[in-house]
Amino acid sequence: MDSIIRKHSAKKQKKNYFTKETEQAIVRYNNEKNFETRSNIYQKEIHYPFFKLTQNIIHTFKFYHTEVENLEDLQHEIMIFLLDKIHLFNPENGAKAYSYFGTIVKRWLIVYTTKNYNKKLSNIPISDLNNYSNLDMSSPSFVNSAKMDLGVEKIIEGETKDELDFQGYKSSDKLSLFVDQYVEFVTDNIYDIFKKPYDAQIADAILELFRKRDNIDIFNKKALYIYIREQVDVKTPKITKIANVLYKIFKEKYLFYLETGAFPS
Repeated sequence: MDSIIRKHSAKKQKKNYFTKETEQAIVRYNNEKNFETRSNIYQKEIHYPFFKLTQNIIHTFKFYHTEVENLEDLQHEIMIFLLDKIHLFNPENGAKAYSYFGTIVKRWLIVYTTKNYNKKLSNIPISDLNNYSNLDMSSPSFVNSAKMDLGVEKIIEGETKDELDFQGYKSSDKLSLFVDQYVEFVTDNIYDIFKKPYDAQIADAILELFRKRDNIDIFNKKALYIYIREQVDVKTPKITKIANVLYKIFKEKYLFYLETGAFPS
């Protein structure tokens, strides 16, 4: 694939790298059944636009808190994710391909960058934290970090108003709304999901954590297991097994929820 990038880079490129023709190529790719033909469509018409899209978003919004030395490695990771999601694009839903995939990239980078930024902060010795109040606010490192933070805020604010909101809920409220619907769904179907009453009892104890999440101040995994065992006499491996079933349901329905804004029935 690097040869495709070099080939395009050697040519004088048009300003609009992600065009209507790119969108049509994505539609053809999704409709094509032959693997070899699909691969050719991607390599010739989609790979470079995806490369430029990820590159421009990374630099425009200063997503520089990464675990990789070469940003092209980060782009490659994002492009794999886009290829995994490409089948979800449907022009009949009204969204343009550039906007649709641009939103996916920004969401992915917000999660990725925030995780790495927090990881860097968590590795700073406590004795050094006080030095942050004495930072030179004109230093390049401070300015670059601030630009990154402003870039993330800009994306979040823009998407909160335009693409991430539905039914009056902000993105921070949507997850809470989903969790409520998820807990209600599993509770209503708990004996269909878990055929054994004992397994259903354990699952209900786990769900109780979600029901009481606003009043529970627990951040330690071990403490969560103890909390569950206070309700049900069960060993840790069994809790993990039931929790994995619940997580699989959560993940499947949350992905659908993010794509459509509706809880799947």
